Amino acid sequence: MKNHKTKNWWKDFKKEPNLNCNFSIIWLVVISCVAFLWYLGSIGLVDKTEPMFVEAARQMTVTVDWITPYWNGETRFDKPPLVYWLMAIAFKIIGVNEWAARLPSALFAIALTALGFYTLRYFGFPRPATAVEEQIDRPIQRERQLWISAWIGAAIIALNPAWIAWGRTGVSDMLLASTIGMALLTFFIGYALGGRENVRYSFLLPSSVWYIGFYVFIALAILAKGPVGAVLPALIIGAFLLYVGKFREVLQEMRLVRGILITSAIAIPWFVLVTLANGKAYIDTFFGYHNLQRFTSVVSSHRGPWYFYIPVILVSLAPWSIYLPIAIAHLRFWERDKWKQSPRSTHLGLFALFWFICVFGFFSISVTKLPSYVLPLMPAGAIMVTLFWSDQMKGTLPPAPPRGTVRGELRGSKKNTGLFISAIFNILFLIILAVGTFLSPKLMGYDPAMPQVRQILQQSGLPILSGIVWGTAAIASIFLLWRQRRWLWSANLAGFMAFMIFVAPPAALLIDEQRQLPLRQLSALVTQVEKPGEELIAIGFIRPSVVFYTQRTVNYIQTFKEAFVYIKETAVTVPNPPTVLILSNSQDLDPKVLKRHQYQELGSAGAFKLLRVSKRY
Repeated sequence: MKNHKTKNWWKDFKKEPNLNCNFSIIWLVVISCVAFLWYLGSIGLVDKTEPMFVEAARQMTVTVDWITPYWNGETRFDKPPLVYWLMAIAFKIIGVNEWAARLPSALFAIALTALGFYTLRYFGFPRPATAVEEQIDRPIQRERQLWISAWIGAAIIALNPAWIAWGRTGVSDMLLASTIGMALLTFFIGYALGGRENVRYSFLLPSSVWYIGFYVFIALAILAKGPVGAVLPALIIGAFLLYVGKFREVLQEMRLVRGILITSAIAIPWFVLVTLANGKAYIDTFFGYHNLQRFTSVVSSHRGPWYFYIPVILVSLAPWSIYLPIAIAHLRFWERDKWKQSPRSTHLGLFALFWFICVFGFFSISVTKLPSYVLPLMPAGAIMVTLFWSDQMKGTLPPAPPRGTVRGELRGSKKNTGLFISAIFNILFLIILAVGTFLSPKLMGYDPAMPQVRQILQQSGLPILSGIVWGTAAIASIFLLWRQRRWLWSANLAGFMAFMIFVAPPAALLIDEQRQLPLRQLSALVTQVEKPGEELIAIGFIRPSVVFYTQRTVNYIQTFKEAFVYIKETAVTVPNPPTVLILSNSQDLDPKVLKRHQYQELGSAGAFKLLRVSKRY
């Protein structure tokens, strides 16, 4: 009866040729809006990193210098210019605001999601297959499974914590991850179409066009974050092609010399121009410090053990990461001969595995470690989990040996056991998430920048709502585990979408009101009360958002004692104007250094105060 219902459901789609396409467009729009556009510009820039990127982009619109990025009166050579260019263009079109600043990241995240959908739609086979098996496989069943792979895959690619977080942040990480992802997917489509056995894909663009797209995206990845944009894809593709025994064959198809010329023509000119403009300072800072030194030594105290990225991935791809082990095992990657003999069009899962492992290994070797470094592997993990669930939806076991044999029954038993164990861990994770978010006000530590956040969070009712969302998802998972295991993924998806719609946006607004809004309010006050030439000094904290919201340079000094030594010196060297503005945390005010009659309090917000102090205090 269940299979009969499934067939009827698919027949409804087959009756209308455009129904699948229309549904897919609606599906992509819904998940993209929920993941990346819903409340995109509703909160202020989040310190510390985001405002530095955004202000550098704003400076480009002011100075009209599209070669050398600047921040707070100094050159900023941390990253190449792609993110600055795109933000600056958005500022020109939309205006200087948070929505425009984050739009490039959101659009690139959406683009990768859409290309992932497209790739899975045509090549989302969950396992290798021989050419004979492909020929005798029923076309309707194959088409149904590919559509299911695409629908599930797009949701998993978009709806995970890492892709959402960086897809909503105005930094270069999403641009790098998306351009690398799109480069790898365009390569794979070209690779899949390059096989002689794939005549049924003749209606798609030829493989040469996809390879050109690959080189273009490599160039954009280099402009997003530097040499790593080419190094990672080269490692992934090289290892994959060596494994399937097609290294020389595919390199000839790709026309490597032509590709290098395309990539160089797009990526190299800016590097030449910025070096000519800034010389050794740029080379030492970007290539020496932000690339070589980050890989070989600890930068900015961002160290970590060899297993640093294991918990990072588990959290970043949650709750889908729980199924990663069984999804990887489901590929049976160790059966190399079978993979080598199977059509290229069935290699997507194996390619995703090499994509995942190479990124993980590369950044695990790197001495400096940050959670955002492994963002490029998230689509690969999502694809592997998608192919696993696609096979569950099909309701079949691996083809050999036959199910009637003892060995086949053992294999089916192991498969069911693995799914059952993974599902149990998934349910436990959802229960922990429900309990943890419900108790979050009590579990939060004290933050002097947000002294009232725990009480306000409790009063908002959001912890209760979040507990209900994840608790319901856990109950649904238990029911599906008992009655319909192939639909277990739907409980995670429904819970995640409900959380993103009803809980995450108001929670982000609440935290923004406590942590970032006070600084925006005082920054606005600075622009109203500042006198010509009056310096702004921030004492005791480094919040780059102040630079963006005041649209002026800010002198960041660690302590009041250091600040007033500096003020005394400027009283001699720069006597006019006779006052300075000081932005500080209320708790940092030292009455021994600065007495009440020596300053004028201009305003306060949250934990911060804005003061005017005479240089001859």
